[in-house]
Amino acid sequence: MQSPSPSREVASEKSESYDFRIGQRVHSAGDCRRIGTVEYVGPVQGHSGNWVGVDWDNSGGKHDGCVSGVRYFHAKSDKSASFVRPQNLSPGITVLQALEVRYKSSSTKEEEDEMYVLSASNRRVSVQFLGKDKIQDKLSRFEELTGASLSFLGIGSSGHPSQISATMPNLKELDLTGNLLSEWRDVGSICEGLPTLAAINLSNNLMSHEIVGLPQLNNIRILVLNNTGISWIQVEILKLSLPTIEELHLMGNKLSTITTSSSISVQGFDFLKLLNLEDNCITDWNEVLRLSQLRSLEQLYLNKNSLNHVWYPDCDLIHDASSACQSVDKSNRPFQNLRCLLLGGNNISDLASVDSLNDFPSLMDTRLSENPIADPGKGGLPRFVLVARLSKVKMLNGSEVTSRERKDSEIRYVRLVMSKLHNQPEEITKLHPRFHELKAFHGIDDENPTAGAAGPQKMAAGLMSVTLKCVGHQLVKSFR
Repeated sequence: MQSPSPSREVASEKSESYDFRIGQRVHSAGDCRRIGTVEYVGPVQGHSGNWVGVDWDNSGGKHDGCVSGVRYFHAKSDKSASFVRPQNLSPGITVLQALEVRYKSSSTKEEEDEMYVLSASNRRVSVQFLGKDKIQDKLSRFEELTGASLSFLGIGSSGHPSQISATMPNLKELDLTGNLLSEWRDVGSICEGLPTLAAINLSNNLMSHEIVGLPQLNNIRILVLNNTGISWIQVEILKLSLPTIEELHLMGNKLSTITTSSSISVQGFDFLKLLNLEDNCITDWNEVLRLSQLRSLEQLYLNKNSLNHVWYPDCDLIHDASSACQSVDKSNRPFQNLRCLLLGGNNISDLASVDSLNDFPSLMDTRLSENPIADPGKGGLPRFVLVARLSKVKMLNGSEVTSRERKDSEIRYVRLVMSKLHNQPEEITKLHPRFHELKAFHGIDDENPTAGAAGPQKMAAGLMSVTLKCVGHQLVKSFR
């Protein structure tokens, strides 16, 4: 295989003259959602002029960086790369330019003509927006905005912080999803220019692995970094700039480990109440246990990982393992304030994992759906058994567990166990740790073990006799 001429290194040096640089995020001209990373700038053998080699985020390319036997760069997949003329790419716009596009641009007649609904006879009926001018006028007063959505607008740089501050002095929430941002320095500039900003969403921006130029972000309470390619090592660095962070969202980042810098448990994050780790690659519950000493943590989202088992940690083991660092407060129980633990869409299949949730001191809300243990069709437990086994849960799989449901579920569960294991007391104690407690609490008699059992029964056993009496007919007769 031949080497390209000029080489990647030479192309990198010359890329300034072509207005693109290696590693720069770009989008296709005219399509802000077709985003990629510049991997090569320079000539392509057999073609005139200069080209930009782009590795596209969502594939849609023609090759892997090799054309006609010449390797120019290595793309992430076989068909994710292509060569593009510089004029057909955009390096993006600034935050304030995007603001103008989103909130001050008026729709064209052609765009308005495309706004329609289909009638019952399948004819187009134009949609007219009442109060459109009034709403647009309000949104165009940037100094009054408290929230702005600038998603998928091709933002590639911050612009000057002082101009941002003068334009949006009252902004509290900013959505920058799906743009071209990659440098943390730009994120810092945006936050510095918005002194009242409390929540920022950077999802679907491929962020740099090097966190440099990021100042103290003392006002940021909510940070969303879904699908940004961030690792936990970077999170450990980021937390130094986020002293008051309360919500951190890290969905879809292929996280498999939670690597701490100095101790077995994650430290810092003194005000973190919600941590979202959904749709990642965590398989080992020991990784999750590294979060057990976050004192303020109330909600932990672990849906759509690959967890097989869950257990409540032994306090002494955690303290002993961390004794060398002397960083764990022995009076603080693991997951002391955790009230919501979402575990849907994992591979949990054992009863012990379900029962261990009773050991979490404050847990009231959990999700177990889309796990083998919670799928009756695959031999898992029905909802009433889960309710009965989980003593403190008030919200299960997104539905409230009312006091009536709990009572009915616990009685039904006790009778089910009695019907199947009434001659096996040791098995009952081993497999159903709450059985004796619930049986005594509800005063269920030993002598009728099959009543209400969920096993196969004749249809007549589940029927009741009802007598209907027409009261209205008697009232009519009395008035005659």
